[in-house]
Amino acid sequence: MTRTPFLLHHLLDAADPERRALSFGDSHLSYGEFGEAVRECAAQLVSHGLSRGDRVAIYLPRGLEECWAIFGASAAGGVFVPVNVLLKAPQLRHIVSDCEARVLVSSRSLAALVEPALEGISGCTVLYVEDMAEATAPTSGATEAGIGEDLAAILYTSGSTGMPKGVMLSHRNLLAGTRIVRTYLGISGQDRILSILPFSFDYGLNQLLTVVEQGASLVICTFRFGDEIVRALRDNEITGLAGVPTIWAILTQGAPLLRKTALPHLRYITNSGGRVPEATVKALRALLGETQIFLMYGLTEAFRSTFLPPEEIERRPTSIGKAIPECEVFAVTEDGRRAAPGEPGILVHRGPTVSLGYWRRPEETARVLRPHPFRDALEGGETVCYSGDLVVEDADGFFNFVGRGDGMIKSSGYRISPTEVEEALMATGLFRHVAAIGLPDALAGQKVHAVAVPLDESIDAMAVLRQLGETIAGYMVPRALELVDALPTTPNGKVDYPTLVRDRSIHVQS
Repeated sequence: MTRTPFLLHHLLDAADPERRALSFGDSHLSYGEFGEAVRECAAQLVSHGLSRGDRVAIYLPRGLEECWAIFGASAAGGVFVPVNVLLKAPQLRHIVSDCEARVLVSSRSLAALVEPALEGISGCTVLYVEDMAEATAPTSGATEAGIGEDLAAILYTSGSTGMPKGVMLSHRNLLAGTRIVRTYLGISGQDRILSILPFSFDYGLNQLLTVVEQGASLVICTFRFGDEIVRALRDNEITGLAGVPTIWAILTQGAPLLRKTALPHLRYITNSGGRVPEATVKALRALLGETQIFLMYGLTEAFRSTFLPPEEIERRPTSIGKAIPECEVFAVTEDGRRAAPGEPGILVHRGPTVSLGYWRRPEETARVLRPHPFRDALEGGETVCYSGDLVVEDADGFFNFVGRGDGMIKSSGYRISPTEVEEALMATGLFRHVAAIGLPDALAGQKVHAVAVPLDESIDAMAVLRQLGETIAGYMVPRALELVDALPTTPNGKVDYPTLVRDRSIHVQS
């Protein structure tokens, strides 16, 4: 008898072992081969000292190995911590150290970065997938101990201040998100989903989990140009694609092949990670014909909050929709009232996808995860998630996104900490003061822009940005470095970020 899944790796139990599960280029895994790789990975982790609840950081290039490492960590009783391979040594070191990873799973192709990054960090064993494949796995080790409320994953995401912080997700959180998304997208075992988003991003991870839950097929893709995505959609007869605003801009503006390629199998596309411009939505509808377009809103701390049904797009092209199944979403004013229709308020999320909070950051957790504002504990009140984002609900119950409430920059689906960018610039020793801000951008939603007071007028701004690319991920590097004599400040001496953004946004849009 097949058990009801309550731990992540249980999703593999019901899969047809002969059916194709994963593809990457010319490499493929059936569900039987996938399950065997997961069991071998789990046994290897346990043989290297992994105990229940230990963290397993995963720093791998896109491919099949990343998938079985995620499920293998779960099967070993561990907590998987996927790390975006675009991150550089300082960010990798921070994440491994912060989560106190017991094991780092990586590739020998990344050893030149990994080994210096982890120098001096005690208690973390590095396992390279090439060696795991060559070794003989122990015959025992993987544990079935655990319940759905146990910690399953830590996803690191940038906040408005400091280095990335880890959002804790239970097995039950992940399974609920899988079930909910599968429900409203109508995903079945017949679907073939194209994966172009990193698994360190909850949006990308959910694609892997929904595929496995339904016994469907996932095609993992890397690309440099839009036409490569179009070919992958066509050649693999893809039925579902998830993207962020930049992807849709690339496909509508930089993929000439899309205009002359029929994609009859593409049943749906989904967007999250930022608002899609109305013009881009119209272009997608014109290019993709009968393909359903789902516009969504989410945050790592609560996974996914809203979606707009495709039939509403023509009437509400700028809306983020209504609450996802099994969840409630409402807006709360600054003074704690339920916002009236048309009145801005902070989006609050209630439901089974609300995370466990931030790893070892109780004060920050308490600011985001709070008691339900309108339900007494004796009346079934529980913890809800305050997004920090301003929304407006219309008379029909549909929400529109107004703006971010925490100063964080959101570019191409990435959440970027201004402080992290500023710290990297200051570490060069070339500036007196720096400020990183997000400016409107038609392709990325926002672009990172740095404003700095240099110590020496002869600074080569472009050379500084190239140097910055060696210490932080490419998507964090400012598009431009603006040199000024002084930064505007508030009466209490703090940098006046709103003025910086307002003055430059006016210039950008004019």
